[in-house]
Amino acid sequence: MPRLFTALEIPPLVAGNLAALRGGIQGARWIDAENYHITLRFIGDVDDALGHDAAMTLAAIRRPSVSITLEELSSFGGDKPRAIVVKARADSALAELQAEQERLLRRIGIPPEPRKFVPHVTLARLRGASCSSVASYLGARGYFPPMRFEAARFVLFSSRDSVGGGPYLVEAAYPLRSRTAPAVAGIQELGAFGR
Repeated sequence: MPRLFTALEIPPLVAGNLAALRGGIQGARWIDAENYHITLRFIGDVDDALGHDAAMTLAAIRRPSVSITLEELSSFGGDKPRAIVVKARADSALAELQAEQERLLRRIGIPPEPRKFVPHVTLARLRGASCSSVASYLGARGYFPPMRFEAARFVLFSSRDSVGGGPYLVEAAYPLRSRTAPAVAGIQELGAFGR
């Protein structure tokens, strides 16, 4: 059974800048830069038939490209820190893209996503890291200069059953049209689910 999710890929230059933030927390498992992404919709473990249906359903999305601004180095987990992340600005275009995926996937029987959508890039997963070490890490990085890029597509990723962090395989890629170009229908790439 593949484990599927949709995401925006992080361009190599931005990923390289984010990778420079690695290190400095004991108990951190740092994600490889080539696996950085912004999850839009976690689908979960599905059989091949439902995976194919999800891949084909997502092809109905016709939206413009999305401007992404990564703007805050932070952590998730509160008193029990579980991840170091860079949060993205949740503007309306990004929220609408995510909400449309949620609606379409629910229509084909995929259960609703129970978590609130908080767009972010996970840099590290934490196990046993103290609040003080996370606070020290965040404090030592000081001001986080915003990083911007244009997302020209979203992808359907599959991952192996693991604790997360990749490697991820692009099963399908869906173009988002340029804000100045006409809409282009279809799927750019289709992996195993399209065969």
